[in-house]
Amino acid sequence: MKFLLPFLTFFSLFLSNLVQAEMPQPDTIKNPPVPHVVPSPPPIAAKAYILMDYDSGAILASKNPDKKVEPASLTKMMTAYIVYNELKQGNIHLDDEVTISKKAWQMPGSKMFIEVGKKVKVGDLIKGMDIQSGNDATVALAEHIAGSEETFTELMNRYAKQLGMKNTHFQNATGLPHKGHHATARDLAILAHAIIHDFPEQYKIYATKKFTYNGITQYNRNKLLWQDESVDGLKTGHTNSAGYCLVASAKRGDMRLISVVLGTDSAAKRVRESQKLLNYGFRFFETHKLYSAGQRIVEARVWEGKRDTVGLGLTQDLYVTTPRGQFKLIQKQTDVQPDIKAPVKKGQKLGNLKVTLNEKVIAERPLVALDEVEQGSFFKRLTDQIKQLFQSLLAMIGL
Repeated sequence: MKFLLPFLTFFSLFLSNLVQAEMPQPDTIKNPPVPHVVPSPPPIAAKAYILMDYDSGAILASKNPDKKVEPASLTKMMTAYIVYNELKQGNIHLDDEVTISKKAWQMPGSKMFIEVGKKVKVGDLIKGMDIQSGNDATVALAEHIAGSEETFTELMNRYAKQLGMKNTHFQNATGLPHKGHHATARDLAILAHAIIHDFPEQYKIYATKKFTYNGITQYNRNKLLWQDESVDGLKTGHTNSAGYCLVASAKRGDMRLISVVLGTDSAAKRVRESQKLLNYGFRFFETHKLYSAGQRIVEARVWEGKRDTVGLGLTQDLYVTTPRGQFKLIQKQTDVQPDIKAPVKKGQKLGNLKVTLNEKVIAERPLVALDEVEQGSFFKRLTDQIKQLFQSLLAMIGL
C-alpha cells in the first residue's frame, strides 16, 4: 500500500493538470455579447395602456394595466369573439339572414345603417360591426345568437371569465356607457390575443379599410392601418366618458405585438400613442421560440417500468421575449422529480423548466411525460428496488 501512495498522488496530479489544460483559461474565454441598453417606455398620454408580445405573453410596457375603465366600442371585440365561435361551431353561418329588430335599428352612436324589418346576412353584419363599429349591427348579431342583447351579455361575461379577463364586466354588447360596464388594458390584450389565436381567418376582417352597405361607404376608424403597413387590427372605441381608445396589433418579421391604449383625448392621439408603443417594442425587444410542444427536452430515469427512461417536454410552444441582443444570455434549468416510478401517464407532470436572464426568471413551465411507461415485470421491479437500495447505501457512506 505504501508503494501505491506515490503513484496515486502522481496520477491525481496528472489528471488535474489534464483537466486544467483542456479548460479554457480566463484570457482565452471570449467576451460575452454586450447587451443592448433598453430605455424606459416613451411617455404615453393615456389613462391606461399595455404593450404585450403575442407569442410569449411578455408585458413590455404598461401603465395602470389593471385599472377598470370604460372600454367603449372595444366591447365589440368580445361580441365578435362569440360570433366567431358560433360560426366555428356551425351554429350560425355567414349566409344566414337576420331580421333587423326595432331595437337594433334605433341604436344610437355609430351605425351600419340597416333598416328595421329588413333581412341582412350575418357576414355583412360582422363587417358592419368590425369595420364600421355599427351599434345597430352589433345588437342585431347579439339578438340573432341569444334572442336578446341581455341574454347575450350573460354569454359575454361567461366568456370573459373563461379567457381569464379577471377585471372585466359587460352590461351590453356595444360598449355604450352603462354603470358597471368596465374592462382593463390587460384584459383587452388577453381578448385581442384570443381573437388572433382562435380565429385567424375572421381576424383578417379587422384589416379591411372600408365597407360599403346600402350605398353608404364608411372607413375603418383604425387609422394605423393606413399609417403602418405592419398593423392588421384591431378596434377603436370612443365615448365622451371613456375618451378615445385603440387596441392595435402589428407583425414585423416573426414578431407580433398587441398594444392597448385607453382614454386619450383625441382620435389623432390614440393613433400616435399606439404607434409610439409599437415602435418601442419592435425596436428594443426580440422574441424567439425556445421549444416546440412535444419536443424532448430532457430524459428522466424511471424505476420499475418496462422502459428505464421517459422523455420530458412541454404541452405548448414556449417563446421568450428579451431585450434585443440578450437572447444568447438566457439560462435554462430543468428540475426533474427524483425516484420516478412506473406506471407513468402521458402528460404527467414530472418536473419544471425555468428560463432566466440576468438571474431574473422570464419563463417557467411544467415538464410533462411525452409518453407513458407501463409497470415492469415482477423481476424488473425487484431488480430496480435492489439497485435503489444500493444507491441509497452508497449515498449514506458518501461514495
